[in-house]
Amino acid sequence: MRFWRIIEEYLKNSTLHGARFIVDKDANWIERIFWIFYPTENLSGAFENNAISFVVESSFRDWNTNFPAIIVCESKNMDRIQEVAEQLWGADHDFTLEEVLSEIAFFRGESYHTVHECSGEEVTASCFYSNFSYYAELVRTSCVDSISNCEWNNKPFECCKYFHRMETELGICYAINSLQAGKTKIPGLNMYSNRDSGPGALKMELHIEATVFILGTEEVPTLVTPKTDFLVVGPYISFVRYISKRDIENDEEIRQTSVHQRNCRFADENILDVHKFYSYSACTVQCRKDRQMELCNCSSHLSPNSPDWQLCNMDGLECLNRNYEDLSVIIAKWSKRRGRKGLVCDCLPSCTEVDITTVFDSKENLAGSQNPVSRIEVGLIELPTERYKRNLVRGKLDLVVSIGGTTGLFVGASLLSFVEIFYYITIRPYTTYINEKRRLKRLILPKRFH
Repeated sequence: MRFWRIIEEYLKNSTLHGARFIVDKDANWIERIFWIFYPTENLSGAFENNAISFVVESSFRDWNTNFPAIIVCESKNMDRIQEVAEQLWGADHDFTLEEVLSEIAFFRGESYHTVHECSGEEVTASCFYSNFSYYAELVRTSCVDSISNCEWNNKPFECCKYFHRMETELGICYAINSLQAGKTKIPGLNMYSNRDSGPGALKMELHIEATVFILGTEEVPTLVTPKTDFLVVGPYISFVRYISKRDIENDEEIRQTSVHQRNCRFADENILDVHKFYSYSACTVQCRKDRQMELCNCSSHLSPNSPDWQLCNMDGLECLNRNYEDLSVIIAKWSKRRGRKGLVCDCLPSCTEVDITTVFDSKENLAGSQNPVSRIEVGLIELPTERYKRNLVRGKLDLVVSIGGTTGLFVGASLLSFVEIFYYITIRPYTTYINEKRRLKRLILPKRFH
């Protein structure tokens, strides 16, 4: 109560305009609220919602441009499926089981043959009903047998030393220059391009039918990756793709802002279970897994970095197949309200995501080739001349300065106002106490002498 009386006295006698209305008994609530909140309301709103600006930079002379992540995901291998099927069931096995094995190994959300042959009343003999990730692993080809003759800027390198294993919702893939693949401490290949090196180019040969994804270093392949971001490759064909790349650079002070303010997440601000770094595509994988768990109480056997107890058995696989339309497509929230089926994922973009555009594409037959290989070349068409820059225009210090200026304009606050606060809280109570003590002495001393 004593402290409140000090504050009340300060506000009544303060040089701040309108301060007395806060404690004045005759003032109405509208006046009190106005003088409490008005000076800083607009500034705090601007700090929260308009703290970031985007500009385009073109000072490209000293830039080091990182090459995109190249991710190879096997898409089909009937020879390997036949080989594994013979190992599991012998040479005289039911050939519908090969279709089942193919759906399990290269699962894309639907499993028509598996559900038809291995569930219900009439099931095919020798069906398997759980541990699907084990059978998928049996079928998928190793890195050494998938990728060979790698070159970076026409310099050969050991493919599988730098193409690291990567768990994705498409199964096991092999990626180079990706944050999400392999172990963090393993050194990667230097794939930066600048004025000295010129535009970078990667060449390799594949011995499998595969999908080759060209993504930002923190992005991952998904079931809904846009077609512009990958190549579908097969044997006896040479594929060449040249791209342009535009990066996003972030001001150092951007880290001081909240995720809400900048409306993006950095890769190390991870909130996901399925991948070790955050990206928009990784977030959609988490979103799909969470929805699978909600609908079927399990997730796809290819869900990356998931414990065995979460993976679906045959009943769960049948449930995923039944809800395929709800799980396969990502839609906007307003589309869901109109009754459209699909996933609604509240995923922010990465703060460092890149804009990759295909400039040139070619596909040619490898005439006279004896081996069933495909040759892949992916390169930058030229060094970038532009990039986006995310700048901080309203930091915490700017907020303090702006509030100081605004309060000075609207309520007459100054350095003297803060001295007043110090005076009323510390010095004034002390001087009041001393004066009261002296007054009592004057009253008591005459009585003694009398």
